[in-house]
Amino acid sequence: MAGFCCAPPLGAPRRNQLSTAPDTEKASLPLSDFRPRSMLHLPATRVERPRFPVIDMHTHLTWTRDVRNGVSVGEDIDVFATPDALLPVMDRKGVKTLVNLTGGTGAGLESAIAQFDHAAPGRFLTLTEPSFGLFAEPDYPQHQAEAIDHAHRVGARGLKLLKTLGLYLREGVDEGELVTVDDARFDPMWEACAGYDMPVFLHISDPEAFFLPADATNERYEELAQHPDWSFYGPQFPGNAELLAARDRMIARHPRTTFALMHVGNHAEHLAEVARTLDRFPNTMVDISARIGELGRQPRAAQAFFDRYQDRIMFGTDAVPAPWGNEVPQQLFCDELYEIYYRFLETDDEYFDYAPADVPPQGRWSIYGLKLSDTILRKIYHDNAARLLGIAT
Repeated sequence: MAGFCCAPPLGAPRRNQLSTAPDTEKASLPLSDFRPRSMLHLPATRVERPRFPVIDMHTHLTWTRDVRNGVSVGEDIDVFATPDALLPVMDRKGVKTLVNLTGGTGAGLESAIAQFDHAAPGRFLTLTEPSFGLFAEPDYPQHQAEAIDHAHRVGARGLKLLKTLGLYLREGVDEGELVTVDDARFDPMWEACAGYDMPVFLHISDPEAFFLPADATNERYEELAQHPDWSFYGPQFPGNAELLAARDRMIARHPRTTFALMHVGNHAEHLAEVARTLDRFPNTMVDISARIGELGRQPRAAQAFFDRYQDRIMFGTDAVPAPWGNEVPQQLFCDELYEIYYRFLETDDEYFDYAPADVPPQGRWSIYGLKLSDTILRKIYHDNAARLLGIAT
């Protein structure tokens, strides 16, 4: 019996004789240096050209030069690339038309249209923007309606709103109250767009995680650490739900105006809510720009969404040419960006990168392809946008 005197008491945990002590050096690896390579052995389909011609509804080829917190106070524009630099990529990737959302206002808008739309007819279309820099003027509503008239006359195909409205534009200069999305002073602008059959492209709010604390529980922690100005957490900002509710109140007041809700309505994390918006407002559409990272990690829900709303979803990338595009790898205008989008829409590949970057820029996950039917693909790639903008099919 002496041989049993050193046995651990019944029920006591037993140490694994094969275990080793933790490697504390490896445990302290910075997250920014962690770049795992998947060990999955899966088909990888390269889709160099789309099955149908593409209208990219969401690009930024120009930007208003004098911008303060997203509020334009001038008409000069910066041009990120020339048609000669863009057309070779477009031709290689089957992109029929790029829609430049940030065409600016006044003389800047006229310059953007001349440099793109007139230089290569049919390949580029330009939208105008609100004159937020003049918002403090007492006759702003009338001035803005007249600006829409001017934009229509010079060839703008629609109106684009950045997230300025709801998150940056304030009463007075900088210190006043935030102006709400459903402020009645913009009603003449929405109605002017309806009168000219100019769709309104809305970027209201931002990803839901941007309104939460940028702490260890936030799945987009790294992205917010890289771009701290993208965080809207705190009492100085409204919440995501509050912004979207104000947007919906505004849409309800203007049933004659067509609203294209950018980035899957800025609620791609909650497709059931986007569906409710589309069901409630028949004058709305969405684009998929910069949100395949969200759509592709919920492929079954996304596929059902595409099936149901196939006539109201448009292709878009949020592409920005270099040099600015180098700062946002999920948006850099290049061959690889389009190939990723085509792979997501056309194949049933599993677990692949959603952006041309070493580290996933929005969150550390991968996506799955939807393998949409030809009928749906044709609508998403081209026909829905062509119908909205009056482009011949």
